Amino acid sequence: MASRHLSRSIAMQSLYEWDFYNKKKGFLEEITKRNIKDFGPGLEDATFIWNLIFGVEKHLTKIDRIIEMAAPEWPISQIPIIDRNVLRVGLFELLYSDKKEVPPKVAINEAIELAKSFSGQTSGKFVNGVLGTVFKQLQDE
Repeated sequence: MASRHLSRSIAMQSLYEWDFYNKKKGFLEEITKRNIKDFGPGLEDATFIWNLIFGVEKHLTKIDRIIEMAAPEWPISQIPIIDRNVLRVGLFELLYSDKKEVPPKVAINEAIELAKSFSGQTSGKFVNGVLGTVFKQLQDE
């Protein structure tokens, strides 16, 4: 598994657990450290993971609002927890990352792959639909 894909996977799993425990203050860093140790042995640099984790945490309210606008029939609390956090990682990369480092289509494709790997059969399509909607809106601006 490529290191960036593994990093996204670890970030998503950490956000999932943090979300599962109601986003307990200060718990995200502890979870992430443990997940890097457990799932990322040999990972040379965890900087990308921390950028994703802290970026999603910093922009969480705005990211969640964007999810609800892009999928109005799905209130954030009704989106499966895995899908919700895959979308958060994907949207953070789509909206806030350096486009030269992570082109939008790469961010979308990586999120789709995470959804397919960790969630249900239709999750990849759902994630693609939400991120595709946001990407189209960004292009129209």
